[in-house]
Amino acid sequence: MDESPDETRAPVPGLPEPVPSRGSSGEDTLELVLDFDESGLPVPVAAPDASSRPADDGQDAPAGGEDAPDRDVVALRGEDAPDSEGAARRGEGAPSRGEDSRRREDAPRRRRRDRASHRAPDAPIEVDVVVIGAGQAGLSSAHHLRANGFTAVGERGWEGADRTFVVLDDSPAPGGAWQHRWPGLTMADAHGVHELPGMPFLVADPAEPAARAVPYYFAQYEDAFDLHVQRPVRVSRVSDEAGLLRVESHSVDRPDDGVVFRARGLVNASGTWSKPFWPVYPGQAAFRGRQLHTHDYRTPQELADGHVVVVGGGTSAVQLLLALAPVTTTTWVTRRPPQWRDEAFTPEVGRAAVALVEERTRAGLPPQSIVSVTGLPLTPAYRAGIEEGVLQARPMFSRITATGVEWSAPAAADGWVDGPASVEAATILWCTGFRAALDHLAPLRLRGSGGGIAMDGTAVVADPRIQLVGYGPSASTIGANRAGREAARNLVAVLAR
Repeated sequence: MDESPDETRAPVPGLPEPVPSRGSSGEDTLELVLDFDESGLPVPVAAPDASSRPADDGQDAPAGGEDAPDRDVVALRGEDAPDSEGAARRGEGAPSRGEDSRRREDAPRRRRRDRASHRAPDAPIEVDVVVIGAGQAGLSSAHHLRANGFTAVGERGWEGADRTFVVLDDSPAPGGAWQHRWPGLTMADAHGVHELPGMPFLVADPAEPAARAVPYYFAQYEDAFDLHVQRPVRVSRVSDEAGLLRVESHSVDRPDDGVVFRARGLVNASGTWSKPFWPVYPGQAAFRGRQLHTHDYRTPQELADGHVVVVGGGTSAVQLLLALAPVTTTTWVTRRPPQWRDEAFTPEVGRAAVALVEERTRAGLPPQSIVSVTGLPLTPAYRAGIEEGVLQARPMFSRITATGVEWSAPAAADGWVDGPASVEAATILWCTGFRAALDHLAPLRLRGSGGGIAMDGTAVVADPRIQLVGYGPSASTIGANRAGREAARNLVAVLAR
């Protein structure tokens, strides 16, 4: 979807003033690009003044698009130079970076940088840590790397900094997966949206679409803490190269425009949105109607042309059933009877749920979703849906036909309701969740015999250089914040070895 933060909205009380984001014509925005000098060292170069560019056609131009000069690597965006106020906003408690002690501690790293000054233009860019993904977990990790004295690639003087990190994000704008949510999902309906470390998240209107409010907040956060997120950049492959991590990436807009980073550590926060899970059922290919995943759902009106079978037992299925009820009829099917929780979701309940998910990842098993452990909260809206018959689930069908779905044994167990042996439908809406997007890590062979990745907190047991955040127990937003802090702390220890 093309929702993006509203650059004209008024500042939220308690937050920094909005900073013009990519595509803005404000004079305070300066595009930086990464170029190479004669010795092959990457240097930031200011792009041409806005007056020298083609007239704005009303569309947001991607970084490095037609109106930008050709470069060897992807475009960087940021301010001309961090001022003292911006530096103060990076977070309190950052360690001292006195030049003498810094040189003593990081002399080996400095020598590597000296050697890198003679690199060829197409050689890998040396950084200490690569962060993949700029959702909740990725931004939290970047914040805590900042607090531990790391400098972002793209910041003035980053080439000579003792510790560096770069955040690569394949989305066109800030907001992580939230920018792709369906327009009808409001902040009142969105569950578990927690503030990022160091900046409050204040929403004046609960009816505001989550696809607008959260990306706006993320954009402010990136600017306030000078995170210099590189987008749209997709990581295609991570492999080991003589003890370092070779991170191969390319511009989403220009796939042939590739950049390779060589890092000592990696925070993977690629999330799940890019990998929707589609179950396979007999007869699926014969269905003549529409099959849609939550990933691609937009509005209920698009599905108002006939009966909809909604598959899945999570909150997305529940929310979409309620959204569809005013425009069409529905049948809800689940693999297990819905687990309604008639009690407050306290921090204690949340921690217990996270602990159960963590047990699986420590054992190297594929993680389960948090909602599979917590159940569904009985909110007033959900209670009304149950009473009206909208949130009454049937067991999974046995097969899909050309015109609908069929059950071999329509009799229902406890927690399900009975129904006819077959139902005709115009749409099957698969609210069946997502899987962790980790294909780019396959060359590292991190998966064990149990099908998952054995974890010790955020660290991969088989390779502690790799920190997985937003995976397993840190898939929730509150878990992602804690995971970002832990990942940064773990990598400080790894780099000190």
